[in-house]
Amino acid sequence: MTITKNLNGTHLDMALEGRLDTTTAPQLEAELKQSMSGVAELALDFSKLEYLSSAGLRVLLSAQKVMNRQGSMVIKNVNETIMEIFEVTGFADILTVE
Repeated sequence: MTITKNLNGTHLDMALEGRLDTTTAPQLEAELKQSMSGVAELALDFSKLEYLSSAGLRVLLSAQKVMNRQGSMVIKNVNETIMEIFEVTGFADILTVE
């Protein structure tokens, strides 16, 4: 998985490319922990994300909990397959998906 970050003041954009699964979830978790201090707005771009596993969902939930305390989080450009995962798991009700 490739992660592209762009920090602009208190706004952090992260674009994910590839697969977010048990192998790559720790990579995203580490990037988020390192980058979220002082961030008020977190935007995750999923336009090039092909796959999302339960390990990836856990990382997203953890990030959402942090951002609930310090600002807001939005997930953009979600494909149909990943949106279906969000809906089946109930994450569509927890996360802000645009």
